[in-house]
Amino acid sequence: MKSVSIVFISFMIFFCGCKSLKPVSEKEPELTKPRVSIPDAEPTTINFSEQSTWLLGYFNINQLIMEPHSSWFIKGYNSYVPDNVAITRLKEISKENLEIKIVLGTWCPDSRREVPRFMKILDIWQFPKDKVTFIGVDNAKLSPIGDYVNLEIERVPTFIFYKENYDVGRIIENPTTSLEQDMVNILSRNE
Repeated sequence: MKSVSIVFISFMIFFCGCKSLKPVSEKEPELTKPRVSIPDAEPTTINFSEQSTWLLGYFNINQLIMEPHSSWFIKGYNSYVPDNVAITRLKEISKENLEIKIVLGTWCPDSRREVPRFMKILDIWQFPKDKVTFIGVDNAKLSPIGDYVNLEIERVPTFIFYKENYDVGRIIENPTTSLEQDMVNILSRNE
């Protein structure tokens, strides 16, 4: 009886061991490397001169941190390192009764370079976001808002500083020294 049990157990182990019970056609295919090398996809480039990407009229900062604008805004914001001396001087200037209008074209390379930098400076300065107005323009530098023509915009970006509702200075297109130093120069002479 013992020998019959041993033969039966041996038979079961031999025929039922680690084999799959699936028919050959149901077996999972072996993982192999593809024969053809597929290159990584190129990052999608956005043509900001296309009107469909433009922000026109009044808009808020949230629209710059969403696609498609986040690609240039976040990169420009994170990479800019403002001058510490100018920032220290800027922090000494009162923000009371001060408002800022930023007129920009999202199609414009100067706007895409300077606006993120400007916003980083405002964040470091802790300037209130509700005192910043964004106005988007088309490539003719026109915007669909009522009193826009009174701003007399010729180039973008234009950063307009208002103290007690009076235009006290502007940074137009490119700063003279740096954005932060130009801000200090404009605001310190109007204290």
